[in-house]
Amino acid sequence: MPNVNLSSAVRSNLNALQATSQMMTSVQEKLSTGKKVNSALDNPNSFFTARGLENRANDLSNLLDDMGQAVQTLKASDKGIEAISDLVDAAKAKANQASQTSSQTERSQYAKEYNELLTQIEDLAKDSGYKGKNLLGGNGNDLTVTFNEDGSSSLSISSVDFTDTTLSTGLNLSDLTEASDGTASISLTAGTTTAVLTGGDLLTADDEFTAGDTITLTDSNGSEIGSFEITATTTVSDFEKFLDGVDGVSADLASGSLTVTSEFVLNVDSDNAAFNSGSTLTTNATDSSFATDANIEDTLKALKTAQDTLRSQASTFGTNLSIVQNRQDFTNSIINTLEEGAGKLTLADTNEEGANLLALQTQQSLASTSLSLAAQADQNVLRLF
Repeated sequence: MPNVNLSSAVRSNLNALQATSQMMTSVQEKLSTGKKVNSALDNPNSFFTARGLENRANDLSNLLDDMGQAVQTLKASDKGIEAISDLVDAAKAKANQASQTSSQTERSQYAKEYNELLTQIEDLAKDSGYKGKNLLGGNGNDLTVTFNEDGSSSLSISSVDFTDTTLSTGLNLSDLTEASDGTASISLTAGTTTAVLTGGDLLTADDEFTAGDTITLTDSNGSEIGSFEITATTTVSDFEKFLDGVDGVSADLASGSLTVTSEFVLNVDSDNAAFNSGSTLTTNATDSSFATDANIEDTLKALKTAQDTLRSQASTFGTNLSIVQNRQDFTNSIINTLEEGAGKLTLADTNEEGANLLALQTQQSLASTSLSLAAQADQNVLRLF
């Protein structure tokens, strides 16, 4: 194919028009992407430096998500400790209520309610997890929070075990013995023995006594002196009042003694037991752990220690939370700094590029006109024909 010969004027104007078109394409790309460096061809140094900054910012953004989840885990544990503290306060209230009554029946009920509170504490600790991680759940729940992209900066948060209140490494609270109906018994022996029951305890079934039995006192001639029927709610105090009302009997069941000053026979339904002067009534029972004021005081001390443990652990988790939140804020700032640095290397000045495009459009229009004029000059030869 033969070459097309262009005059120097036409070729010069054509080259100028092509160059202007290329520059317009470049400016339009910058305006559309918002970047002055869109590939390594534009500026290799700026492009790869910005890419490195952006990659680090992306890595830190992923770690920032993990930090946010760690914050939520710590908050869940803090809420758990707060709720457990309320239950410990309730348990202290039960112990104080027990100390304000001498009724063993009521004290036993308070012990039962105390144990229920301990169960609720354990259940609450088990429910204080977040996304499978429970800082109150003991082994296997330690949490590690990573702060930088190479893992050289991190925070290890150790878990505690509040799911078992009896653990010495946790709250160290023991379940109380509950004296309910049927736990206290009374047996009759001769001689002096050590008493276990105190006034207010319940008399219940054993080998000699069952609910519905009737205790009958008769003299040596078989004449009835008095009778007493045992029920499921009979107390030692009730029995003591009955005995004190019998001539020749002096009862002090708070210390477990029954002194007989005259000879008589004690009948329990068909079972007979003869008691002579100097015989003693011995009581054997399982009392609640709140049976004595000393026991209640020991429980209150244990609860105070448990409360101190909770407050100390809350403080530890609070410190951990402050650290993670501080690093979270710092990481956000670093990400913004990295992205801003990458932008300074690659982002275009849209105002400047807009002005450049307008100037290039004017230049393109002028080049088109100039090319047209140059072509017209070459056409003047046609006028000779």
